[in-house]
Amino acid sequence: MAATTANPALDRAPTAGALRRVWTLLRRYPVVPVGVLLIVLVIPAVFAEVAAPHDPIDGDLRARLLPPAWTDGGEWSHPLGTDRLGRDILSRMIHGARTAALVSLAALAVGGTIGSLLGLLAGYFGGWWDHVIMRLVDINLSLPLILLALVLVVLFEPGTATTVAVVALLLWSRYARQVRAEALTLKEMDFVARARVAGASNLRIIFRHIFPNVVNTIIVLATLQVGNVILLEASLSFLGAGIPPPNPAWGVMIAEGRDYITTSWWLSVIPGLAIMLTVLSMNLFGDWLRDRLDPKLRQL
Repeated sequence: MAATTANPALDRAPTAGALRRVWTLLRRYPVVPVGVLLIVLVIPAVFAEVAAPHDPIDGDLRARLLPPAWTDGGEWSHPLGTDRLGRDILSRMIHGARTAALVSLAALAVGGTIGSLLGLLAGYFGGWWDHVIMRLVDINLSLPLILLALVLVVLFEPGTATTVAVVALLLWSRYARQVRAEALTLKEMDFVARARVAGASNLRIIFRHIFPNVVNTIIVLATLQVGNVILLEASLSFLGAGIPPPNPAWGVMIAEGRDYITTSWWLSVIPGLAIMLTVLSMNLFGDWLRDRLDPKLRQL
């Protein structure tokens, strides 16, 4: 009876095909960045009360400076360890994600609305509107962000509302400049000229004809700015000018752990890693979204 011999090439074919499909999926869609964002930012922010195993503010001094559970001396009741006051790191990370998400969404909404509106006015009307708004944009972009934020926060009481206002004040100029460039091109197109001939008012032309054509640009810019907002909020909190302790925020956690970096590395490394993953994922997602929304860049 003749022995049958297996063909290694045929055995490898299904595996190679599956790997090729996975690679194609990863290239076409931002599976990894979206997955990281869901795990690190979105799900913890939405379900903070349910997901956090302990109170993020109350601590137990008997359990202070416990290392992560997978290291010697760690306990699974505190999977990521505890800080110098015995507060659970995982619970503070989860509630810190909510703080980062709220500050980012609020600052981008306020700053994006103001900047987009000013950019539309500057680009459509031109003249002194354009000169005044663009000079304000130039002034805003020339100022050092952290220094200006520190000055503004010192003048007012530190807190979530103050942090949102300061970050929005620093972000509006980027929207204004980008939207203004789009409006300058759109106002010269035929559909705008036909709207003028039909008797449409300036406000109707701006909000019914020009604004819908810059929405994609605003969405992409907002997506790319999320990372900058999180970094700025964390920097302000680290310097003591953002979210005040004991409120859980990633920047506050890094600041509280800097004196223990050589002995209790998890106090600063874990929130720092969360910031890095969130910012990197948002930038990758923003690049993908830009390619999808801009036909000139679409290579899919």
